[in-house]
Amino acid sequence: MRIVVTAQTDQGLDAPVAQHFGHAPYFTVVDADAAEVSSVEVFANPFLEGHQPGQIPGYINELGGEVMLSGGMGGRAIQFFNQYGIAAATGAAGTVADSVVAFMDGHLNGAAACADSEAHGHG
Repeated sequence: MRIVVTAQTDQGLDAPVAQHFGHAPYFTVVDADAAEVSSVEVFANPFLEGHQPGQIPGYINELGGEVMLSGGMGGRAIQFFNQYGIAAATGAAGTVADSVVAFMDGHLNGAAACADSEAHGHG
């Protein structure tokens, strides 16, 4: 399973989770199965300075993401992930590793648009 997590730094599994999807400086891509992590790659967000709706979900799709974990994200991003067949989950916290474990253990799932999303037009 290819899990993508928003990250504040390029420290791989030790990076703190970025709390706002669209403003995440990095995306950590974790290949894992139920038993272990097989690889970790970090990609700088190519749309950090500004993005159009759907660009980042499209990028995550190009990276082969099957699951997207973030502290929070807008409703439109969630809709785009649904269109790509990528499971989105909000509420990720701690490190990338913490979030991957929480997801794999079934404690992190489902996505809801953050309150700030409505306020800045990402509804």
